[in-house]
Amino acid sequence: ASFTISLNKTDNTTVTIKLKPGLEASCRIRMKYVIMSELKIKPGDNVTFTFTCSTPEKYFITEIQKNIDCVSGPCPFGDVHLYPPGLPRLNRTYIWDVKASTKAGLELKFSTSWLRQIEPGETCPDSVSYNINSSIDNATVNIGTFCRNGSVSRIKLLGGVVMSLHLPWHLPLTTSGFNIASRASIKRLCIIESILKRESSITLMSPNYPLGFPEDELMTWQFVIPPNLRASMFFHNYSLSNCERKEERVEYYIPGSPSNPEVFKLSDSQPANIAGTFNMSLQGCDQDAQNPGILRLLFQVVVQHPQVDENVTHLVDLSKEKNMTVTIHVEGWPSRTPLMSEPICLICKDPRTCDRALTLTSGAVYRISFLCKDLSQLRITAEKGIGCMDIRWCQKKIYSLSVPKAITRLPIRLHKFNWKLLATDMINVEITSPSLKLQQHVPEQRCNTSYSYSIVSATPETELNVGVFCPGGSIEKIQMRNNITISLKTFGKGFINESIPQDLKMSFVPHIKDECIFTVSPNPKAKVYLQTPNSPYGLPPYVSISWFITVPSKQTARLRFSKDRMGIACETGRAFVNIKEETPGAEEIVRREDELLPQPRNMLHSFWVNVSNCRPVDKTQLTLQFWVTLADKQLDLGIILAVVAGAGVLTVIGLTVCCVKKKKKKTQNPMVGVYNDNVNTQMPGRKGSFRKGRQNNESHVYAVIDDAVVYGHLLKESNGSVSPEVDVYRPFDGPIGSMPPSPPPFSFRKDIKRSSNPEEEPLPLMDIDQDTYTFAHQKSGQSEDNGDANKKDKGDTSVPLLENKERDGLVG
Repeated sequence: ASFTISLNKTDNTTVTIKLKPGLEASCRIRMKYVIMSELKIKPGDNVTFTFTCSTPEKYFITEIQKNIDCVSGPCPFGDVHLYPPGLPRLNRTYIWDVKASTKAGLELKFSTSWLRQIEPGETCPDSVSYNINSSIDNATVNIGTFCRNGSVSRIKLLGGVVMSLHLPWHLPLTTSGFNIASRASIKRLCIIESILKRESSITLMSPNYPLGFPEDELMTWQFVIPPNLRASMFFHNYSLSNCERKEERVEYYIPGSPSNPEVFKLSDSQPANIAGTFNMSLQGCDQDAQNPGILRLLFQVVVQHPQVDENVTHLVDLSKEKNMTVTIHVEGWPSRTPLMSEPICLICKDPRTCDRALTLTSGAVYRISFLCKDLSQLRITAEKGIGCMDIRWCQKKIYSLSVPKAITRLPIRLHKFNWKLLATDMINVEITSPSLKLQQHVPEQRCNTSYSYSIVSATPETELNVGVFCPGGSIEKIQMRNNITISLKTFGKGFINESIPQDLKMSFVPHIKDECIFTVSPNPKAKVYLQTPNSPYGLPPYVSISWFITVPSKQTARLRFSKDRMGIACETGRAFVNIKEETPGAEEIVRREDELLPQPRNMLHSFWVNVSNCRPVDKTQLTLQFWVTLADKQLDLGIILAVVAGAGVLTVIGLTVCCVKKKKKKTQNPMVGVYNDNVNTQMPGRKGSFRKGRQNNESHVYAVIDDAVVYGHLLKESNGSVSPEVDVYRPFDGPIGSMPPSPPPFSFRKDIKRSSNPEEEPLPLMDIDQDTYTFAHQKSGQSEDNGDANKKDKGDTSVPLLENKERDGLVG
């Protein structure tokens, strides 16, 4: 097909058809007998040509430039047409270069589709774009690049303008979409008018963006907004130049404002919730010639309906709180910034100060409101710091780790509440949950509550993730070293209802040996899973963790590990698992990392489980899990039969003794102090030759004691009447001693030192007898108790029982 282009000499229009940049000339232009790769048609020319290929749109573009001189002659104001007609179907760029005096202004008015500014490098969906440049005294300023279907209705410029329209080859557009008008001087670089008729969000940029705004220039944006809508300004990207004189700033002219113009720094929080039409101006400064810097600005204007209850404010009283911040923000903040096209939610601390995120600090009272249709988009993140530098001042204090009512009363969902617990090296943290208790979140025992606690212990060098816990478990107490962060995180809307009985408490305690100690009271009706911290990454090197599991007296605990071995190899040191019951003489079970872990076993008393790590070799981590179940104690059938048989034997012996005693009383005279002469009374020399201790020899025991015949001559003189006993031995029937207090977590790595000499040193010779004679008189039912007590009390047994009674304050 052939094309004919005819240009009037007075049109000042030039048409150039040329190859796309970077393409080889595989397609050419043929004009009569001439083959060429570029064709330039000047004013007054009439040209007919063809292409040597069937798809010239793949290779060629057309550029049409029209020069308009408004300085030396009249300007052709009005609609701008696409001229000339009959152009081939190629990608086209129309350029209108308008020369004008700086004493006058030009106005570009766009049709009803209006324009939308885009960032450099961005393309328009329909491939139709406008590029506008201001030309002042041979200096060109790029006002911006725009697509169709936006809010920019007019652009007023000082001096000349270079306007470009880019059209794709397949779009048969016949009108330019704008007209040119003359206006009086605007005394600034440009004025961009934007009309927002409905809820929307637009993005605008300063001229030359992302390069610098011209030095000491002024420009204005006009926003035309219906009075029933509200506008809010957000500066997303800006930079400042180095000013020698003046100050870079933005100024707002808001009808009805008592302080027009309102001046803000670019770093300030910009006005929000603006009703109706307003202007914003950007003012540059005189820049430093040596280091000018760059002034640039990208901002967003959000227009929306006010909240239905616009005048409703919410009271947030933080006046009694200390070291606390509360941030109300959009979901996903700060890692995720909502798209500019998304509906926006704003939080306002006064009618004109609103933002996507608002931070409130303790010690003040706030009245906030929301500019948001759907409050479910908002979240609350809070943080509170608690510190202790001197244990004398904070050891007795108990801090409640509960969410303040000032937060739970807001119509916003709590996302996270962090407690930062700070203390010196020798002060540790104790967390308790007296009524709810805590459950550790593990794969076999997942938390299903609407909130959980994440606990992290940190030092400048290491961080230990203690675990995730939720209410409703068996962990009563957790003691930890180092600085602690406890994060309450919610997972549903039911948190406010479930959180009413929050009972997590915290206190500062003196230094503990282990990195972490758990106190667990297992639920009799459930299996309790416990796991080493920092899972799945493993315990840090040389860290020791302990669990104290309490077992009720009428129950037994079943302890079982989830795997047979620790699963690590040590580079330095050894890793240990230790188990020990909290009872005197209990066996201590110790396993190294190269040994099998203990088999499932029953624990009759409260017990300790300790895991101590070494420095593992690469790619091995120490992670252990075990579980505990409780069951009622059941007596063995053999024990029951033995008890029954023993009771029968004792009954027979008791009847026999009673008969003998009655017979003896009738036939014998009272015996007083019959001495047992079958006992060796020689003074011991070496302890090895006198192996029985006082507990198991009979050197201090009389053969017979009958309280009915003690001081028998007194009974005879009183004619059988019993006088008050004076200086008569009474059997000891008070408490001998209780269990020793629970020791602190024992050291599992100390070897037990044994004497190398099996023969002990001889006792020193003394002139007095160390054995004080006592009476072998036992009260009925007392024998078994005293025997148990003697086993528990391993102290000095050479003190008479009467002296023990006085020491315990049992004798007046």
